[in-house]
Amino acid sequence: MFKLDGMLLIGSAGRKTGKTELACAIIRKFSKDRDITGIKVTAIEERDGQCPRGGQGCGVCSSLDGNFYITEETDRSSDKDTARLLAAGASQVFWLRVMKTHLEEGLTALLDIIGADAVSICESNSLRQVVEPGLFLIVKGGEQEVWKSSARDVRKYADRIVVSGQGDHIGSPLRFDFDLEGQGDHTGSPLRFDFDLEQIKLSDKKWVMQEKATAIILAGGDSSRMGADKSMLAIKGRPIVEIISEQLRGTFGQILISANEVDKLAFLGFEVIRDKIPGQGPLMGIASALEASANELNFVIACDIPHIDLTYVRRMLAEAEGVDIVIPTTGDERYEPLFAVYRKSALKAINEVLSSGGRKISDVFSRCRVKYIELEARGFTNLNTITEYEEFQKKYDDCV
Repeated sequence: MFKLDGMLLIGSAGRKTGKTELACAIIRKFSKDRDITGIKVTAIEERDGQCPRGGQGCGVCSSLDGNFYITEETDRSSDKDTARLLAAGASQVFWLRVMKTHLEEGLTALLDIIGADAVSICESNSLRQVVEPGLFLIVKGGEQEVWKSSARDVRKYADRIVVSGQGDHIGSPLRFDFDLEGQGDHTGSPLRFDFDLEQIKLSDKKWVMQEKATAIILAGGDSSRMGADKSMLAIKGRPIVEIISEQLRGTFGQILISANEVDKLAFLGFEVIRDKIPGQGPLMGIASALEASANELNFVIACDIPHIDLTYVRRMLAEAEGVDIVIPTTGDERYEPLFAVYRKSALKAINEVLSSGGRKISDVFSRCRVKYIELEARGFTNLNTITEYEEFQKKYDDCV
C-alpha cells in the first residue's frame, strides 16, 4: 500500500456526479499558491473490447498493449476531463490507463514521472485499493441509489461522501455551488455539493479536512494500572499525548487537553482545561471540556490510544446527526466511551449523573440519545498496562 499524503483522491459512485468539477474547484483554489498535478486513472477490468464505462467506447483502453499506458495532457481547450483539470490551473495533468490487476505497477511508473512527494488531485475509485491518500472523497448524485462496483469496493475508506445535485435535489444544506461550465443538466441548473470547500486544507504537502468540531484529549487520571503517567509514555522518543495531538492537528478546528497539571502539558501549545471538581474521574473531565468547547460536536479520546484512524473518526462525526453521543462497540455491552463523539447537548445528562454522585460514563447513556456503531477503526489499541505498552512498541514501531 502506497501512503501518499500529498494526493487528494476523488472517486465517484456513478456517472455524471460532478467529480471532475469538484476536482477543478479544488485545483482553482490551491493552484494559485503551489503546483498541483492533475491525474485521471482509468482501471481496465479485461481486454474484451468493452469500455470500462460501458458499451464499445472509443477503443483507447481496449487497445492497450501492455499493462499500463501514461499520457500527458497538453490541450486545455477541449471538454475532456484531463483538459478541464489543466484549464483549472493544474501545472501538469496525466492520464493513467492501467489493467486493474496492475495498479501498483502503473502507479509506480507514474510516481517515477511526477515524484512521490508531488501534490496531486487524482480521479479514481480503484486506485484507493493500493493507495492511502491524504484525503479520499466519493461524489454521489443526490438521487442515486445504486453504486457502481468500483465505488462499492472502496466506500468504507471514504473520508467524506459528497452529495451533488441540482437545486434542492440534495438532502443536506448547501455549502457552495457553481456552474458546470456547460456540463449541467438540460435545465441549466448549477450543480451543487453538500460540502464546504473551506474545510479542505493543504499543510506541508499534506491534504487534510478540517472538521467543524473539537478534539478533546483526556490526559488526566491516575494511570493506576499502568503504574506511570500514560500521557508522558514515550513512543519513538515523544510523549504519547504529543503523538495523539499531532495526528489530530489540522483535522479539528479546536483541540483541548483535559488535565489538571497545566504547566506539564503547556509544551503542546493547546488550551488545557482543568476539571471543575478534581478527583471525579473521566466523566468530570469530559463535562469540563465540553463546557469549554467552541463547537457543538466533540471527539473525545483517551491519552492511551496512540494510533487514530481519522477516517473512522469522521464516520462517527457524520453519525452524530440527531443524537447526543456516538459510541463504538466491540461486543455485547462493551463500549469505548473514551473514543467517542459527544455533542454539547449531552452536558445536561452528564451533569445530572455527576450531581447525583455517579462517576460511570455508561450511566449517562439512558439519559441521552445514543447511537452505537461497530468499532472498525484500523490499528485501534488501548495501552492500559506496561506489558501492553511494551508490546505496542515492538509490534507497531512504524504505525505513527
